[in-house]
Amino acid sequence: MTLHLEHIITNCKNQDPEAQKMLYNEYKDQMYAVCLRYLKSPQDAEDIFIEAFYKIFTKIDHFKGEGSFEGWMRRIMVNESLMFLRKKTNLHMTVELPATDIADTAVEGEENFNFDEIMAVLDELPLGYRTVFNLYVFEDFKHREIAELLGISINTSKSQLILAKKKILDILKKKENLIYKLNRS
Repeated sequence: MTLHLEHIITNCKNQDPEAQKMLYNEYKDQMYAVCLRYLKSPQDAEDIFIEAFYKIFTKIDHFKGEGSFEGWMRRIMVNESLMFLRKKTNLHMTVELPATDIADTAVEGEENFNFDEIMAVLDELPLGYRTVFNLYVFEDFKHREIAELLGISINTSKSQLILAKKKILDILKKKENLIYKLNRS
């Protein structure tokens, strides 16, 4: 952690509004993106983002300097997003499938997707797929942790991830075919 960040955190612990503003400005885009990955609605994502930042400011004394501060904040954003999803939807409606693996099929040009394009693909995923995919891929959770967080079985977590990957590949292939057809005409 940089000396600058340590100084900001110390001042935030003393409830210094200027330090809080600096912290907010430094991390607002990253943390909003975390919420937006879980919540399809930008309005819901913004509401949760604001609630999570409030929690960060009021609970900053709980950060003891162990591990990454950014990771600590990200965990709050994820937890707040998951709490919102639990209140609004039924995350337990999942289909159990045997844990099989799908081929890691590359889609030509996939490395050229920007944030908005990635978000558009994630928006097309059903809620269960999207949530497990986010937790596994972006937050680096293990299936055991995802199962505990969401109140599902480990096999459900695995099957949701497999189905999410398959759905993403299908979406990307359809987009690739559309682009190919448009370029040919």
